[in-house]
Amino acid sequence: MLVIAIFFVMHWQCSVFCQSFFLHRYGAHRMFTMSKGWERFFYLLTYATQGPSFLSPRGYGILHRMHHAFSDTPKDPHSPANYGNAMSMMLATKKTYDGYAYGHVQPEARFDGGLPTWPAIDRLSQAWPARIAWCAGYALIYLRFAPPHLWLFALLPLQYVMGPIHGAIVNWCGHRYGYKTFDNGDLSRNTLAVDFLTAGELFQNNHHKYGMSPNFAVRWFEIDPTYQVIRVLSALGIIDLGNAQIPRAPEAHEAPAS
Repeated sequence: MLVIAIFFVMHWQCSVFCQSFFLHRYGAHRMFTMSKGWERFFYLLTYATQGPSFLSPRGYGILHRMHHAFSDTPKDPHSPANYGNAMSMMLATKKTYDGYAYGHVQPEARFDGGLPTWPAIDRLSQAWPARIAWCAGYALIYLRFAPPHLWLFALLPLQYVMGPIHGAIVNWCGHRYGYKTFDNGDLSRNTLAVDFLTAGELFQNNHHKYGMSPNFAVRWFEIDPTYQVIRVLSALGIIDLGNAQIPRAPEAHEAPAS
């Protein structure tokens, strides 16, 4: 039981970190730079941690840029304002994502360009034999360590679709629940004050205010764990933060958005 718990938590945290650090902050926004060698390293790490639910950096990046441009309007590819539940939102999002990720649909020019690409990994991630191999590998771990606690097998399907689960939580909860610090003209909210569940991604209201800031935390009680890792990677010279945008909390006399 302990092995399965550790495996699930580690998979969750590594997968959501790669989604936040590499796909989101680096790929979609280019909040910092890194060498081509390190880009390939984190590209491969993202594939290794997401496994059968690997999200193409190009497909993810185009969708996310559209989300910022059309936040919570009818053109937003994944806003809770346009769907009755998280499942219908994610099914529609998958259809749009597939078009861009697999090259069936070309986006507006402003949403493309500067996105990480590695065709060999993209082809491998889309191949069903590779996906089946990942799923089989996870299943073997459960078969070895889950019995006699058979209820643990209920966690296995979640690990098959870990990437989309993180996306559903962030896109649905981050625009429905929590508090607003800024009035951004959309539904974005900060769902958790200390966001270790999704590596800082649930500071959506802050992020929509400061779209190019690598630190999603703004107020004194907020902690963005991915940004803390970014600081370490910057100190080690692995990434370059350059002139990163620094978020500013509201002044004491400013009332937070309702």
